[in-house]
Amino acid sequence: MSGRLYGQRVIVLGASSGIGLAVAREALREDAEVMIVSSQMTRIEKALAVLGPKAQGCTVDLRDESAIERFFNTCGAFDHLVYTAGDSLQLAPLPDTDLQTARSAFEIRYWGAMAAAKYGVRNLRPGGSLTFTTGIAAQKPHANWTLVASVCGAVEALTRALAVELAPIRVNAVSPGVVATNLWSGMTEEACQRMYADLAAKLPVGRVGSAEDVAAAYLFLMTSGFATGQVHTVDGGGVLV
Repeated sequence: MSGRLYGQRVIVLGASSGIGLAVAREALREDAEVMIVSSQMTRIEKALAVLGPKAQGCTVDLRDESAIERFFNTCGAFDHLVYTAGDSLQLAPLPDTDLQTARSAFEIRYWGAMAAAKYGVRNLRPGGSLTFTTGIAAQKPHANWTLVASVCGAVEALTRALAVELAPIRVNAVSPGVVATNLWSGMTEEACQRMYADLAAKLPVGRVGSAEDVAAAYLFLMTSGFATGQVHTVDGGGVLV
């Protein structure tokens, strides 16, 4: 039997590690043709070594609108675009928040996603989809998460607006809770493990998430022809506690 994405082409922006890499892996398992995109060739090469010969890779600076435009001018037609690019989370009280750093976070997480939609939509085949990445900080922010919550809220609004504007192209987003990935590389290993343990004790599922847990949500949104304008939360029950 063929997989759910047999004969379809999936482009994953920000796929050299973490959730993006997991999405690429799951798409390949569903028999898609997959291209991964990241800003560094060394990271692309490492990811392709994991994904195997059926995946392709390309380097694109997702902070550079012109680079994104050039990529989509040459990448050809495809069926699904997934945007998972991000940088290490910057958590700080508002008085200590560097606004230049804050703008940088929006560059990769929001403006990069908008540019990908702007230039990528012209190459989407009928029945295609866009899937962005947000986070539960938009629904349940913690102290010192003002920047993160702001970015996530902006991506959620972008998702709903584009679902209307680009219809019948389907536009959705996945909203992960705390997931054990390199997203937290700005923290020390000790602090990171302590955070995971503290959260696991509170979550209804009793653990923090994995990249594979979250990747399943992207596959659902790609393959469900009736889902659009949705923010699919995958957080182990985090917004409930």
